[in-house]
Amino acid sequence: MSVAATASLPSRLAQYYALTKPRVVQLIVFCALIGMVLAVPGWPSGGQLRRMLVACLGIWLVAGAAAAFNCLVEKTIDAKMKRTAWRPTAKGELSDLQALLFSAVLCLAGSAILYAWINPITMWLTFATFVGYAIIYTLLLKPRTPQNIVIGGASGAMPPVLGWAAMTGDVGPEALILFLIIFLWTPPHFWALALYRVEDYRKSGLPMLPVTHGNAYTRLQVFLYTLVLFAGCLMPFVYGMSSWIYLAAAVLLSGGFCAYGYALWRNYSDALARKTFRFSLIHLSLLFAALLVDHYVTL
Repeated sequence: MSVAATASLPSRLAQYYALTKPRVVQLIVFCALIGMVLAVPGWPSGGQLRRMLVACLGIWLVAGAAAAFNCLVEKTIDAKMKRTAWRPTAKGELSDLQALLFSAVLCLAGSAILYAWINPITMWLTFATFVGYAIIYTLLLKPRTPQNIVIGGASGAMPPVLGWAAMTGDVGPEALILFLIIFLWTPPHFWALALYRVEDYRKSGLPMLPVTHGNAYTRLQVFLYTLVLFAGCLMPFVYGMSSWIYLAAAVLLSGGFCAYGYALWRNYSDALARKTFRFSLIHLSLLFAALLVDHYVTL
């Protein structure tokens, strides 16, 4: 009997849940929620809160579908890497058909929710994000160019745009500023991980920057991107969508990221690369949380 046919129901549910990359999707939904909150002047009404909840559900479903499709397409690559070898598709615990059907059901359910209860533009933008990540990034860019994470980062930067569109029915300049921040944040975040996981990527055959251009070049790119990101993080204040509260948080957090980037460039170690990667997650989470606090404190 095959591995894919022997799991109990709780184990099977856990396997399907793992396919959605829960921690990644949680960050996606959080960033989308920030876009929703910032799009609403003042405190949201009960109806707006319900709209946010439904939009978060729809976005979570489509994001989970994209993650599951990614696990299916990259199962052979995942099996070669310590970081991903545990995934159910890589271990053969779920068949290709099971993973594909699961992804399709999540995508259809999320799209239907967004179309019926939010608005068509949010549904189409979310579906375009699915295509951008699952097809353009995973199938076309990732195996072909070391700039995959830069170009493909556009999909990962979409959540606040989706949130903004869910509440307003359009895409304003504020949403594009939030998009820019995540777009600039993605390369130093991901390359810090790739630096200490370089042997995994070398075995997988993926042309990640540390594999194709070496450790020193990648470290320099991480540092340079943190500098550009610093400037990008000032944009909400410059544009007038936030106050000094956010500015103080942005300067401290982005300055910290730059400091990590500089230290990584000048004196590399795997331990420092791990710390830089972890700090990048803290940076984005607290930066968007600061936007949220600033939005309500300055009402």
